[in-house]
Amino acid sequence: MYHTWMRFFTPGPAHHRLGLVCLGVGLQYGALPTVGPRILDHHVAVVISTGGGWYATPDGRRTTVTAPALLWLTPGVPHHYAPDTATGWDEGFVDFAGPATASYTELGYIEPDRPVVPLSDATGPRGVIARMARAARRDNPLLEVETGAAVHELLVALRRARADLAPDGDPVLKALARDACLPLSVADHAARHGMSAAELRTAVRRGAGCSPKDYLLGIRLGRAKELLAATDLPVAAVARRVGYDDPAYFSRLFTRRVGTAPVRFRATQGRAVPGGWSNQVPDPDDPPRIPARPTAPDPHPDPHPETADRTPRRVSP
Repeated sequence: MYHTWMRFFTPGPAHHRLGLVCLGVGLQYGALPTVGPRILDHHVAVVISTGGGWYATPDGRRTTVTAPALLWLTPGVPHHYAPDTATGWDEGFVDFAGPATASYTELGYIEPDRPVVPLSDATGPRGVIARMARAARRDNPLLEVETGAAVHELLVALRRARADLAPDGDPVLKALARDACLPLSVADHAARHGMSAAELRTAVRRGAGCSPKDYLLGIRLGRAKELLAATDLPVAAVARRVGYDDPAYFSRLFTRRVGTAPVRFRATQGRAVPGGWSNQVPDPDDPPRIPARPTAPDPHPDPHPETADRTPRRVSP
């Protein structure tokens, strides 16, 4: 006996141009039937929250699957899997496609060469799938856009839930972020952590999906934008603050990566704000309260409010 709920969708061309589309979502549990061998033309993420089973590679070798775990089913790759016949498993699946899958694969969020991925916790990904299921009612006019946006969220949740990554972030990445604006090369950063440049590249690629150079550059440029927008520092001073001794090189780099020169960015984004900018991340659930505007005092106050007659008075016509 098994229990299954699923919906499938057919997004239009405009939805595909958004980058990702959801083609289907489902929730299943129990002693489910064997899947495959089969080949699909799109991606599927199968999130297993309880139970266990097996996954077979195209050459027939079986890998044990123990929850919490993720199965990546990628286009053109044969797959074959099933839960344990005695206990079954609890799964949520999402079928998706779109041009953004190439970028997510390049960044390491989708792993075609790693079809079985242990998760530290399936709660986050399952929560996203549950929201997709709630959005999948047939009379939802936002169905394709809402579920497509949720695919992006699911990929982030799956990336965060991988068992080989610390849920609060890689200590090496945190240290790099802290020291990103120091005038250090990638080799200098690696030496500070007792690593070779190759080991640092591997660690950053695994944790952030990019090279150390790109990781540091993203942080430096983000800080440079903040200084250009929030201060009157000269561009040369901004360059030094973010680790570049040569302001001309910084300006060329900024222009190439941002698409506009530092002075132009300041002209369009600079703003003076009361009290200055804050470095504290705000809590969206607890916004600051703007004090109420004080009311003008009553020019004719009641001298004896405690004895005032509260009975409404009749007014003669």
